[in-house]
Amino acid sequence: MFSFFMSNGSLDRMTIRSSVLYRVEVQSGRASDWDKSHNIYCPLDEHYTDNTPLKVIAKFLRESKIHKALTNRTIVYESHVRRFWSLVRYEENEKMICFAVRKKDENGQDVDLEIKFKVGDLRRVMELGDSDDEPTIIPERLCKGLWCRMGFTGHLNGKMIKTMFSKPYKFMIHCVVHALSHRKGAYDETSDYIMNIIACLLLNRPYNVSKVIFDHLVDNMRAGSGKYIMYPRFIQMMIDDQFKDLQKDDDDILGLRNMTADTISRLAKGPKPRTRRMICSIDNPAYVAPENDAWRHDNSNSENEDDKMSEMVEKKLLYWFVKDGKRKRTPNTSPIVSIPKEPTPLRVYEYFNVCFAGPPKESQQRLIDEPVLEPSEVIQQGADLLKHSLESFLKKNEEVSTQKDQNASIQGEGVKETEPEGVVRDDSSEADDESTDTET
Repeated sequence: MFSFFMSNGSLDRMTIRSSVLYRVEVQSGRASDWDKSHNIYCPLDEHYTDNTPLKVIAKFLRESKIHKALTNRTIVYESHVRRFWSLVRYEENEKMICFAVRKKDENGQDVDLEIKFKVGDLRRVMELGDSDDEPTIIPERLCKGLWCRMGFTGHLNGKMIKTMFSKPYKFMIHCVVHALSHRKGAYDETSDYIMNIIACLLLNRPYNVSKVIFDHLVDNMRAGSGKYIMYPRFIQMMIDDQFKDLQKDDDDILGLRNMTADTISRLAKGPKPRTRRMICSIDNPAYVAPENDAWRHDNSNSENEDDKMSEMVEKKLLYWFVKDGKRKRTPNTSPIVSIPKEPTPLRVYEYFNVCFAGPPKESQQRLIDEPVLEPSEVIQQGADLLKHSLESFLKKNEEVSTQKDQNASIQGEGVKETEPEGVVRDDSSEADDESTDTET
């Protein structure tokens, strides 16, 4: 929906307000900043992924309902999205996001045009295929139980870090976080609603992704000085849906750090992890979600995660908790959870420093590319090195002993040559001892 604010050659108040705000906020550079890796697109084409361990996950995401939100390669223009976040407002009664764009009319005059969109418009443009009746909140226990099935190796009460999964699942989380998360940082960590999206995709459960994205847009509008350029690609998609002929300049393109073939190649490299069987709708597209908020069927043949789930304490976050019919971000009843620290694998030199020189006074700075070894590998390498060192020591010691014996032998022969057997020494030091009998 849009409307012209120009009639009979005079400008509407909204036009004047839009123009003033645009000049003051956008041109003066006061609009909030953005992040290059936020809301990027992810190329999931076959020729990028088919010869990699990510092939199955890429196919699953291509066939999912968030496919367009992940892969749409809309070119983002900085002036468009900055103008949006400078002028945007939310109509509470109509549940609409409203803002104005500027374009040239037939006479070459600048005209401000209003754009309004609801959750349903965002759903249609991004082809998310959800509905207003679908939930945005699901049980935390369901999410974390499924993540245990996916092979999560961290502590359930700590941060859900994508590096704690096998390579295919890590790739899936990487794509969803960078494309759909509202954050402009902390991309290794998955928030509650990102976990919900992935869990519902795998379990074939309904989830209102459109409403989650729309709510974050509204929250950012109300953030005051904390407002930033959120979802620039999605905003450009909404603008292009209604006005494809806006002025666009190549010098105005927002430099997002979108995923490329090199990115996928880098994510696919590295040592081959322990194979983890694909589960749920990744393995079977016709998978039916278990009843009663369960994350597995009773006849599931995957590894049992009940022991790990016994450690979980509910956090009651924004998209996992309802209190008095309203969402609450940080309820007072949320428990304080103590997370045991897991030991960090030692490098070989650290292991020997601890064994032979005692613990270091200050921890040494680790390089980013320095390989980290598991404790078993450290012990094995340490044993090999210790064995090698011991063999070298024994060999060296044997050589020293042999050399000493040879030297003693040479000295003995020299004495025998100067003092043959049966000859009495007529030494002044021995002359006083006349009682000494010399035997031949």
